[in-house]
Amino acid sequence: MTNTINFPKNFLWGASTSAYQIEGSPLADGAGPSIWQRFAHSPGNIRDGDTGDVACDHYRRSAQDVALMREIGLQAYRFSISWSRVMPSGRGAVNPVGIGFYDELVDRLLAQGIKPMVTLFHWDLPEALDNQGGWLNRDIAGWFADYARVMFDRLDDRVTSWATLNEPWVVSDGGYLNGTLAPGHHNRFEAPIAAHNLLRAHGAAVKMYREVGKHEIGLVVNLEPKYPASDSAADQEAAARGHAYMNGQFLDPVFFGRYPEKMKDVYGDAWPDWPAEDFELIRQPLDFIGVNYYTRSVTRDEATALPVRAVALRQPLATYTETGWEVYAKGLSDTLEWVAARYGNPPLYITENGAAFFDPPVAEGGRVHDPLRIDYYQKHLRAIHEVIGKGVDVRGYCAWSLLDNLEWAHGFSKRFGIVHVNFATQERTLKDSAYFYREVIATNGAVLDGVPARPSAWTGAAMWTE
Repeated sequence: MTNTINFPKNFLWGASTSAYQIEGSPLADGAGPSIWQRFAHSPGNIRDGDTGDVACDHYRRSAQDVALMREIGLQAYRFSISWSRVMPSGRGAVNPVGIGFYDELVDRLLAQGIKPMVTLFHWDLPEALDNQGGWLNRDIAGWFADYARVMFDRLDDRVTSWATLNEPWVVSDGGYLNGTLAPGHHNRFEAPIAAHNLLRAHGAAVKMYREVGKHEIGLVVNLEPKYPASDSAADQEAAARGHAYMNGQFLDPVFFGRYPEKMKDVYGDAWPDWPAEDFELIRQPLDFIGVNYYTRSVTRDEATALPVRAVALRQPLATYTETGWEVYAKGLSDTLEWVAARYGNPPLYITENGAAFFDPPVAEGGRVHDPLRIDYYQKHLRAIHEVIGKGVDVRGYCAWSLLDNLEWAHGFSKRFGIVHVNFATQERTLKDSAYFYREVIATNGAVLDGVPARPSAWTGAAMWTE
């Protein structure tokens, strides 16, 4: 039988993590506190009072973890830098031990033939900068560019793939609008300002890289397709608002130099008039977009659900993850096709994709069986292969996550890893999904051939068109 699954020859297979979620030792060796250190130690913010003080102890176990990456066969490892580990005050003096940790990590990865993919900011802003206004202070664009320059000067001789920000939508929505994530603000007037300054900082860092860097740099966004719950005009409009808020808000300015028109409808009197020169900074040419995809939203109009005035409806007969996200692989292919069509088919990496399902806290008999996670990966990898066949320029895939970790406000209660972590002993165990992923990598996806794709229980109305 002829194989029908064959990813491009140079397709890059990797896995992702982030600094605060796995490193532990957040104040070790001269590091400064981040907003997540403060947020986690404020009672009531994190489930079960969990913190990142130890997490996966990756700061002290990176050699072991790189060996696990090699065992799985990873070709790339996407990780983030702790800004306050490198620059304890966020500005000025560089901590030699902190930056040395990442220097050594890069060398370890390269020694094992693993490509380092570095994200400069994954939510853990230095507390010292937050005390000066954080993402509400326009000066932060320059602060971020200065920090980026430090990292470029130190690592660009070996790191060939950089991302400025991870999921700026989550920072503005969770950190400034809803208060569920650090720094814990709840203010609809602050959220658009934080979002805009995140984009300005992104632009400033890309501009800096063009002056001193030699390789590729991009932006990582989380995208979630919004399908209207019905054909009614109200639900169609609700989906369009949700789409502009979550998907267009951080891509339209980068590619077009403007926000989606519906952002004014989303925020109303909280939406500012932005200086035109800001978009000249934001609209820097990029080498790639990183897409983080987990689920979709079937959207119904709901006037009281601010700011978008929409709610997501749970779908009957669908599979849901431990985080309450529907498993819907077609949403990924729809999203990738939309990005390609709207933004001129830019190079894409799937920088996060994965699922939290129940795993036991301790591996039994040296094995962790996670069939639902394997099923999730199968469906989404096949969706990616399908859109590549249609000409969408997807160049690589990073599973989220390499390790079970601190899942932000969920604490250690949600496990996304393909490697099981016993948080009491720090013992690592490859889950069945890691062995499956190892075979995917070894065969460049051929192992996916013949895996049936079950139809969704709900197909829904037409998705957004803008």
